[in-house]
Amino acid sequence: MITRRGFLQVLGSGFASAMALGGYAFAVEPLARLRIAHYSLTPPGWTPGLRLRVVALADLHACEPWMSARRIASICERANELGGDVTVLLGDYASGMNLVTRYVHSAEWSKALSTLKAPLGIHAIMGNHDWWEDRTAQKNGGGDTFGHRALAEVGIPVYSNRALRFEKDGLGFWIAGLEDQLALLPGKKWKRSAMGGLDDLDGTLAQVTDEAPVILLAHEPDIFPRVPPRVSLTLSGHTHGGQVRFIGHSPVVPSRFGDRYAYGHIVEEERNLIVSGGLGCSIAPVRFGVPPEIVVVDLG
Repeated sequence: MITRRGFLQVLGSGFASAMALGGYAFAVEPLARLRIAHYSLTPPGWTPGLRLRVVALADLHACEPWMSARRIASICERANELGGDVTVLLGDYASGMNLVTRYVHSAEWSKALSTLKAPLGIHAIMGNHDWWEDRTAQKNGGGDTFGHRALAEVGIPVYSNRALRFEKDGLGFWIAGLEDQLALLPGKKWKRSAMGGLDDLDGTLAQVTDEAPVILLAHEPDIFPRVPPRVSLTLSGHTHGGQVRFIGHSPVVPSRFGDRYAYGHIVEEERNLIVSGGLGCSIAPVRFGVPPEIVVVDLG
């Protein structure tokens, strides 16, 4: 069975023999396009009268030439124009590939993200690559990564299995954020035989103390089958929509559920999940049929 890594590497190596398709997937869609993906919904149990706009950025994968600090700042400027009440960052700020001319330091990408503005704040979680590229965090098996520290230094709170309550127009809602589900790599040098997650869904939701609606930030969408109806909306990234998507289908997705949670608005048993197509690339700088996007969600 072909893996996502194998699929993207094969596609990346085929540029010379497919110049038209490859040139677009390699140079145009990843670099020159930016889509606004807009969703409007009123989840079951949503507080009547509470109208909330959420702007979401996912999977920046900062590196040059594909996602420079200047480009991140430009994306943030566009996000600020969208009038969000809150802006959320869904993880994977660190680069996830070797085909780069320069890695963008965490001090650079966090400075660019510090330009984001929203009346009810900017709220972040970590992604798997933020953990995987931090050797000290891997050795420790927890704690803060360089990503946690970089965001904290520019005043952006990181939710590591935490829930906080906010109000708009006197009506409350919660933002809850999970630590990453694939944070810890297996291997002898880490003394781990299997991939390990640091997420605590039950402990995070236990911090919710009233009936106000909950927005859950979870980098990987694979947690969704375990999310209870108490959560109004789950927001995820990680998949990049498969990075290659044909006629609404992604052939290879980094999820144990395959294409089920690859992209877009998914409703299961009256529970709502929105998966962003993300902004950057991992494994190979290829996008086709799923351009970089900012997600806007109007609730209520």
